[in-house]
Amino acid sequence: MDSSDAWRRGLAAEMDRRGDWPVRSPWVRRAADAVPRHLFAPDRLWYWDGRAYVPVDRDGDPDGWSAQVYGDPDSAAVTQVTDGLPSSSLSCEAVVADMLDSLLLEPGHRVLELGTGTGRNAALLAWRAGAELVTTVEVDPGLAVRARERLGEAGDRVRVVVGDGGTGWPAGAPYDRVMATYAVDRIPWAWVAQTRPGGRIVTPWGRLGHVALTVAEDGASATGWVQGLAQFMSARGTTGPGRTFSQVRGTAPAEAERPMTRNLGPLRNDVHLRFALRVALPDVRITTAEDEDGLNAWLHDEGGCSPGSWATSWATLSAVGGGGDGCGGGGGTVVHQGGPRRLADELEEAWDAWVGMGSPSLYDYGMTVEPDGQYVWCGDAATGPRWPSVQTEG
Repeated sequence: MDSSDAWRRGLAAEMDRRGDWPVRSPWVRRAADAVPRHLFAPDRLWYWDGRAYVPVDRDGDPDGWSAQVYGDPDSAAVTQVTDGLPSSSLSCEAVVADMLDSLLLEPGHRVLELGTGTGRNAALLAWRAGAELVTTVEVDPGLAVRARERLGEAGDRVRVVVGDGGTGWPAGAPYDRVMATYAVDRIPWAWVAQTRPGGRIVTPWGRLGHVALTVAEDGASATGWVQGLAQFMSARGTTGPGRTFSQVRGTAPAEAERPMTRNLGPLRNDVHLRFALRVALPDVRITTAEDEDGLNAWLHDEGGCSPGSWATSWATLSAVGGGGDGCGGGGGTVVHQGGPRRLADELEEAWDAWVGMGSPSLYDYGMTVEPDGQYVWCGDAATGPRWPSVQTEG
C-alpha cells in the first residue's frame, strides 16, 4: 500500500467532516477519489519554514512529503519555487472542489483550462467531461511537458499546449466551459469571445474570491456572482511580492500623522470586509501583523511595485503602548502616511461605505465583463453600486 493512502483518506474524511464536498456536484468527490493528488505531485515539494521555502523530498521524508500533498483542505502543495517564491502548486482541495462545483460541468462539454500546472485539475475536468474534450494551456514549457507526462500515465488524452492563458486557445473554440487556475485582476475578453453563448467561465479574481460568469446569448457580455474564496497565484508577471513594513515605511519622515480609534481586528479577520476593500481600492495592498503592542497594518499602492522600487503612496497603522485591539485603549493606533495619496483615509472611507451598505458579504458581489470594460457590482447587476475593475501593475 502506498504510504500516501492514510494521508489521502484523512484529507477526504476532513472534507466530509467540514461539508466541503459539493452536494450539487457529487461527481467532484468521485473524481477526486479517481484522480488522487499524489499522482500529480513531483518528488520534491516545498514548504514555508517561517523564513524561506525549503524542500521536502518524497524519498528522504515520505511522511513529510505526503503531509504537504494531503495536509488539510485549505493547504496548497507548493510544487515549484522561482526566485524564492511559489510559481506552481497543487491547489488546496477545498477550493478545487468549490470551483469545480461552480463550473456546472456536464459530460460532453468542451472545456478550456488556463494554467495547467501539475495537470491534476485537467484530469478532474477530463474525468467529468471526457478527456478528448479538454484543452489546457500552460505558459511554462517545462510544467507543460511534465503535466503531459502525468496525464498520459493516468490514461488521459487531454490536449496540453504551451501558450499565454490570457489569449485563451482560439483553435479549439467555442468552448462550453472555461476555467482558470490562476488569479486575474481583469477577465481577458478572449475568454468570453471563445465561450459559446450560455457558456460558463470560472476564475479566481482579485486575490480573494472566484467568480462564475455566464456569457450572454448575444455573446456581447458575461456576468455572474462571486462564488467563494480562492487565493490562487496570480498570472505570471502581473503581481510583484508584497512589501515588508520597513520597505513600505522607508526612512523618510511621514507627511501626515493622526490617531485612529477604529478596531483593526476586522481588517485581519473579516474576509467580507477584505473583499469589499479589494473591490473599492483595487490597487492598494493591505498587510496586517501583530507585535507586542498589538495589531498593525501597512498599506501601499501598486504604483511602485517594480523590483527595487518603493510604493508611490503608503500608510502605516501602528499600535502603540498597549493598544492591542486597535480600539484606542492603552496607547491606541497611530496613522502615518506619505506619497500623493492618503491611503489610510481612503481605507476608512471605503470601510465606512461598506458598513453604510449593510456590510454585504462577498457573495453579494458580482461582475460584468464587456468588450470595452468590466466592473464589479453589489446586489444587482443593473441597479446596484458598481466599481470599475482596475488592472493593477506588478
